Amino acid sequence: MNVKPDTEAPAAMSTTPLLHRDARARPRWKGSFISVLSFTIVAMVGTLMFFAHRGRHGHRANEIQGVARLPVMGYNTWNAYHCDINEELIIKTAKFMKTLGLTDAGYTHVNLDDCYSEKQRSPSGDILASKDKFPSGMKALTDQIHDLGLQAGIYSDSGWFTCQIYPGSYQNEARDAKLFQDWGFDYLKYDNCAVPFDNITRENIMGRYERMANAISDLSKSSGKPPLVLSMCQWGREQGWLWAKKYGQSWRTTNDIQPTWESIADLINQNSFYTWASDFYGHNDMDILEVGNGDLSYEEAKTHFTAWALMKSPLLISADLESASQETLEILTNPEIIAISQDPVVGTSVSPFRWGINPDYVSNVTHPAQYWSGESQNGTVFMLINTLDEPATMFFNLTESPWIRAGRQYAVRDLWAHTNNGTAVRNFTAHGVPAHGVVALLLEDAGDEPEGLWPPCAVIEWCMAEDGTMIDPDKKWSAEGREDL
Repeated sequence: MNVKPDTEAPAAMSTTPLLHRDARARPRWKGSFISVLSFTIVAMVGTLMFFAHRGRHGHRANEIQGVARLPVMGYNTWNAYHCDINEELIIKTAKFMKTLGLTDAGYTHVNLDDCYSEKQRSPSGDILASKDKFPSGMKALTDQIHDLGLQAGIYSDSGWFTCQIYPGSYQNEARDAKLFQDWGFDYLKYDNCAVPFDNITRENIMGRYERMANAISDLSKSSGKPPLVLSMCQWGREQGWLWAKKYGQSWRTTNDIQPTWESIADLINQNSFYTWASDFYGHNDMDILEVGNGDLSYEEAKTHFTAWALMKSPLLISADLESASQETLEILTNPEIIAISQDPVVGTSVSPFRWGINPDYVSNVTHPAQYWSGESQNGTVFMLINTLDEPATMFFNLTESPWIRAGRQYAVRDLWAHTNNGTAVRNFTAHGVPAHGVVALLLEDAGDEPEGLWPPCAVIEWCMAEDGTMIDPDKKWSAEGREDL
């Protein structure tokens, strides 16, 4: 792939009182007093009902922030091992994260998924860790994880059972949140299976997630400890990007990921329409990473990781680290891509500025948006995705991105090649982008563009000289007297 900037420009109120006290109305004081008393009682009842309603609809759930300001980075067991987990595997994985340089790259969590418990709660009502899989107990497990400088994550469900029919947390939210904290966990992935009947919940998905969010918030206040990070795994149901930030730090936006290019493209396509929802303390979750799994090519895995990182999704590895290839580790530890994900100054995602193959703002599961940009503390980030099954040349005008200033030139940094690629003036061309491949660039302001470029405006629409001469060829008149040119 030959990625070079083009260094030449193209040629071408008032308030009405409810009660009015009047000395002449004194003979009617008793009726007025009763009216005032009635109004006061109604107002007090209404206020109590309002605050009770606030409690039911989440305004207290996320009062305590301070955890997961940036997208969580770590490891999750599901894609690699499904239910085949045990304490030996978890500790071995945590140690691999250290020795393979993943913790140095920013991965800080080791998260258990489903199937860690017994099938039944204890006689007192608590979830029990599996005696066979975790004979030393969960507190011993988290102590070892913490001793490695890592944080520990656990899993539960907002329904009666988890997705693999282990105990869920519905109607046990406060009990389970305290148990998870006592066990030493810092993070909770919360799933969406085994939904109780409507005549029991009288709630939607949001209400069921609010229950656990409130339990976590209340526990944090009573214990004085930081709240559990709440990762909501509701698979994009009921548009979590509109409401979930009130309750937790991330929310799933789609169905489960698969280790195929078709799945990666589909998830990028779906998420392209609500990139605006991600910012500090709240992130669209595009699901666990499949880098190192399945039949993804090297280029497809790079695109997958780049999109997840630049769109500020949590980055949770879920591959067998013992057998991970050097290419897999190279992708997962790219410091320049991770720096955009973990930017402490700018928390927002890249967003499409041009879809490319399909018309703008049109969904296409096989050809998602190709041209993306966003802000960072060090410049403007660009992501180009070749959705074709063959290599392609990709071209864009710099000012198609809202974060680029007209009349300026930009130094180009390739975030995968780790090279400085000259200066871009007005436009940029990436040659030979591999099939399903990605280009990730950081453009930094390098001063005024060269003098004498024509046309004098990068965006030609309504471009006009100070004397009224119209430069836009689609406007066939001059400003002075609107005479035909």
